[in-house]
This record gives sequence, structure tokens and C-alpha cells, in this order.
Amino acid sequence: MRLVFLGTGTSYGVPQIGCRCPTCTSNDSRDRRTRSAALIEVSGRRLLIDTPPELRLQLVAAGVDSVDAVLFTHAHADHVHGIDDLRAISVRQHRPLAVYGSTDTLAEITRRFGYIFDQAPASPGTSKPELTGHVLEPDREREIAGTTVLPLALPHGDRVVFGYRVGPLAYLTDAKAIPDSVLARLAGLEVLVLNALLPRPHPLHLSIPEAIAAAARIGARRTFLTHLTHDALHADLAARLPTGVAPAYDGLVIDVGPV
Repeated sequence: MRLVFLGTGTSYGVPQIGCRCPTCTSNDSRDRRTRSAALIEVSGRRLLIDTPPELRLQLVAAGVDSVDAVLFTHAHADHVHGIDDLRAISVRQHRPLAVYGSTDTLAEITRRFGYIFDQAPASPGTSKPELTGHVLEPDREREIAGTTVLPLALPHGDRVVFGYRVGPLAYLTDAKAIPDSVLARLAGLEVLVLNALLPRPHPLHLSIPEAIAAAARIGARRTFLTHLTHDALHADLAARLPTGVAPAYDGLVIDVGPV
């Protein structure tokens, strides 16, 4: 199994428009963070997590020309507004692409991008993504593209987002907390991915200290922090994190072995 971090930034991305802070003006390529997305590769098949605004650039940079399914965490703009870039995938594959998420997430995406899901053919001379939506239930395993996927319900303000466990890997983003019911499903992880928005508390997201504490409770062998803002230089954050916890960065590739 392989995990590819396509994007590791928060909703503004890094650098932010008009900002001249040390992170936004950094020469370290690891401080350039597009909106969060990831790719899980298992036995030659690919699961894409989320479709952020920079999806085309992310997939091109990673050398990815096909995916087998898309898992949506939730429908906030920074996680779905690159959905039209999926048309390059469905056109190349000559078949509809399966996308998965909660009932609420798929309903919101359908409302927002009605032209994709209205069942009408594309106008002559144009194209659109050919997608088929599939509802997932929290804490109920589903086989997706030949891989067992477990959706996990996480609080994010006034909504619930999905994290996903795939074998020895769990990807949890945009969570404010990790409920005890979810902790029980995260035993024995090789790799854990957690959002870690800011050095200080935030009403919708785990802060960096909260993510570190959650990582200690979960006990994965390796934990990577994502959904990072310009409040943390990569090198500075990496230097102060405990052993076994590291900041992710765009383009980072992690090989995940068996537990």
C-alpha cells in the first residue's frame, strides 16, 4: 500500500494571497501547500480522497492519469471544488467513475454541481465528468475498487465528516475531535493522518497540540499532520514534534507496510 499526499494545506492554501509572512515567502518547497487531498494505492488500484481546487495540478505533479474511485470526506469548497477535473479521468477511462460519501455530502455535491449529476448528455463539443454516486454508512465496511474501506464519522462544527480507514492506514481530516467510538476502530495502525490546523484552539479543527494528543491516544507507528496553515513553517514544526509524528507536505509518498 502507498499513500500520496497530493495537497496538505488549509482552505486558503499556502502561500495565501497577499501574505508576506515567513511561511508564505519561504523558499522551502514543503511550505507550498495546496488544498488537502490524498491518493491511496493498493494492488495497482487508486482511491482518491477529495477533489480540491488544485486537483488537476496535483494529479499532473504526481504523474497520475487514472483513479478507480473517489472518497469524499465532506462538501466544503476546499475539498470538492476541483470535481470538474474528474472529467479528464472519466473521459480517459471511457466509463463512469464511482464516487463515495455520506448521504449529506453526496446530496450537497449534487445540488452544487447539478450539471454533473443531471443525467443529461454533455452538449456537443463539450464534456463533463461521468460520475456515479454511492452512499456510505458510518462504521460500516464497504469494498471499493477491490479494497475494504471503513468510513468513520467525525465532528466538524455543525456537520459530520468522514475519515477513512483502509487496512493499516487511516486518513482523518477536518475533525474537531476523535470520538471514543472512532478510537476503538483505529487500533493497530501503521500510518495515521490527522488534520492539525493551528498552534491554538479552533472551533472546527484539531489544533496542533490536540492532534499530537490524539496521535498519542491512537498509537499508530507513524502519524502525519495535514490541513496545515501558514502559521507553521515546515522545518520549525518538524523540529518540535514528538518522535513518530511529522508534518506532511505536498508530494510526500509513504509506503505502508502490514501491521
